[in-house]
Amino acid sequence: MKTTNSATATYDGLGKSGKGHVKTKSGALDHPYGFNTRFEDKPGTNPEEMIAAAHASCFTMALSIQLGNAGFEDGHLETTAKVTLEDDPDGGFRISKSALTLTGKVAEADQAKFEELAKKAKEGCPISKLLDCEITLETNFQG
Repeated sequence: MKTTNSATATYDGLGKSGKGHVKTKSGALDHPYGFNTRFEDKPGTNPEEMIAAAHASCFTMALSIQLGNAGFEDGHLETTAKVTLEDDPDGGFRISKSALTLTGKVAEADQAKFEELAKKAKEGCPISKLLDCEITLETNFQG
């Protein structure tokens, strides 16, 4: 199985005063971005927010598939990803961490099995594999 997706980013002006716009092929994302949306909490998105959304959704889908393959049929999963951007000692910035927080309720599962499959999903998620940073996982199993 293979899939290719795309997004297009434009930027008018340069430096901190420039204004960008990012749009996905599907149209699901169509937002402004720039220095002010990244560092000054102005309306719009930023690359780290998009990475957090990608990581949360990829991990959650991977866990859903792991649980389904293990024979579980009913449940609810919710994941928050917090992506940290910080100064890079070599200059510029780097993404240093993606912290996943998972809350899950899976009928007939126990906490040990849930956490085992969550760990496998974290390690197997394509976005986890893509990220070159610390990835943490906190689970909140609700039975």
